[in-house]
Amino acid sequence: MSNTYSGIRESRPNTFNDCGGNSRELSSEFGKRCLKLADRSFSQGLQCQQINSMSALMSLEDSVFIAHSPQGCVGCTTMASDMYRVGQAHRGAKLIKSPRIIVSNLDQRDIILGGESKLKEAIGYASERYNPKVVFVFTSCASGIIGDDIDAIVRDMQSKTEALIIPIHCDGFKSKICASGFDSAFLSISKYILNGKKSEKQKGLINLFAPTSISYKDQLEMERMLSLLGLTVNYIPFYSTLEKIRTIPAAQASTSICKVFADEFMKELEEDYDIPYSHTVMPIGVRNTDKWYKSVAALFGKEAEAEAYIEKEHARILPEIEKIKTRLQGKRVFICGGTGRSFAAAALIDDFGMKLVGLETPTYDDDAQLDIDYLNEIHGDYVIDIANMQPFEQVNIVNRLKPDVFIGVASWSARLGIPTTHVLDMKRPTMGYDGILYLGNKIADQIENPGFNKKLAAYARLPYKKTWYDSDPFKFIKPLGE
Repeated sequence: MSNTYSGIRESRPNTFNDCGGNSRELSSEFGKRCLKLADRSFSQGLQCQQINSMSALMSLEDSVFIAHSPQGCVGCTTMASDMYRVGQAHRGAKLIKSPRIIVSNLDQRDIILGGESKLKEAIGYASERYNPKVVFVFTSCASGIIGDDIDAIVRDMQSKTEALIIPIHCDGFKSKICASGFDSAFLSISKYILNGKKSEKQKGLINLFAPTSISYKDQLEMERMLSLLGLTVNYIPFYSTLEKIRTIPAAQASTSICKVFADEFMKELEEDYDIPYSHTVMPIGVRNTDKWYKSVAALFGKEAEAEAYIEKEHARILPEIEKIKTRLQGKRVFICGGTGRSFAAAALIDDFGMKLVGLETPTYDDDAQLDIDYLNEIHGDYVIDIANMQPFEQVNIVNRLKPDVFIGVASWSARLGIPTTHVLDMKRPTMGYDGILYLGNKIADQIENPGFNKKLAAYARLPYKKTWYDSDPFKFIKPLGE
């Protein structure tokens, strides 16, 4: 990244990850720069940096992924591993492979004496068994506490293998904002793969940064939409290759599907490689898809072509949206998701005349303020919970609000008997204009068929007492210094 960015998102000004309350009040306090940094005196669950660093890269071809950690840390790779396998099937692979993951398996003895020998052994094993082009080494809380010199080990082992060895410093405890894990991965890509080397620009080439949570249908739709502007897509790093990553500096522009996935990296690409970028919204819903597409088109002077396409698509889908609206008009919604997707979903529900009553998202910063102000205009007051997971707060708020539908990861709220669905559908379409219709029908179907969640609520008890449901959900959020 740029020399001014540490890779830790808390280091960016006006960034908060522990707060909650009324949307208008929080927006006012943030706008006046009166929000105070806070912490939770009690915390239940936290998504760490390592999860996002590993998931961002685990579908790269000809790669091995070494977690220098206790064995339990690689449990975070379950979702990314599943998506890698599903993605292969969707792309027509005949032989489905699992990602090549090795864990150094640090134990109590290593915490005292150091785990460098285990990491050297893991790197040697990866090279001998798999003969990869790239070996990624991910740090962890344990290796960070020990103080193992990962960079020195990599330098030593690099002379003993043909594979490119890349350390990624993603010690989980360094940041509570899990998107810092994306930045850790891109910092290492910049240093060890791009390394400041510039390339001749390829006309019409655009870098499209996409995380693991994007389905193959969405990839095809984004590529199709951009091709209508005469653009060729370098889709990275999901299902990418070392060669495609090395092509990044040759692009004429960059954009990202997820608002927080590669924002810092795109800033660096503009500074170091003269690659302008579009950083707007995730293309979910009519308003956001329009905005995302126009912003990319403006980078290439293709605004007229984009407007013509948007007009054509509106003529096709708006009548269908009106039909879906008859099933969803006035329904009250609670949304939980990552920063990009939660705000996109909150804008999407306006297409169907639904009412936002609560929003949970991991980070509040200047980008989030733009989205929150927009949502305040169309939805009025609603409850905001800025939380990296923290399910105990979620179920308290959802139980109080009793929305008609919960949109997000349903593991907890489903057991309240509330219909649940998700826009983080990694196996089906969610983006672009067809994605709007799919998501609208999906939400309506779930509301009209709540039987599973009602039965789940009757038999699967949540681990909280009635006294907690009667308590202030934000009682454990304390300003620093109090």
